[in-house]
Amino acid sequence: QVQLVESGGGLVQPGGSLRLSCVASDSLDGYHIGWFRQAPGKEREGVSCISPLPGNVYYADSVKGRFTISKDNARNTAYLRMNSLKPEDPAVYYCAGEMKTAVQAMCTKATHKDSWGKGTQVTVSS
Repeated sequence: QVQLVESGGGLVQPGGSLRLSCVASDSLDGYHIGWFRQAPGKEREGVSCISPLPGNVYYADSVKGRFTISKDNARNTAYLRMNSLKPEDPAVYYCAGEMKTAVQAMCTKATHKDSWGKGTQVTVSS
């Protein structure tokens, strides 16, 4: 099974930016990739997902206009560019892969995923 490793988390000021990376052990050509986050005391929620076809993307309402999901299949890597970070964005961010789904279906449920990364911490503080 494909292994996923996230990186790029850290501490950033409100209004700042981070880029998260999700490096896969194998090709992402057949996978929908999603970014999820989980804050303390909260359930894991979908943030953004992308299909194997560029242009098929989904964003949670809370991040629309601020976050951008992308993939570089040549590097077996997916990204989440986070701009204009807010105090409510801190969480552990996870990437997930799912072979047969649609972007909205994948992102609205944190279940039935084929692969999960172990997460990377994002902290937003002045």
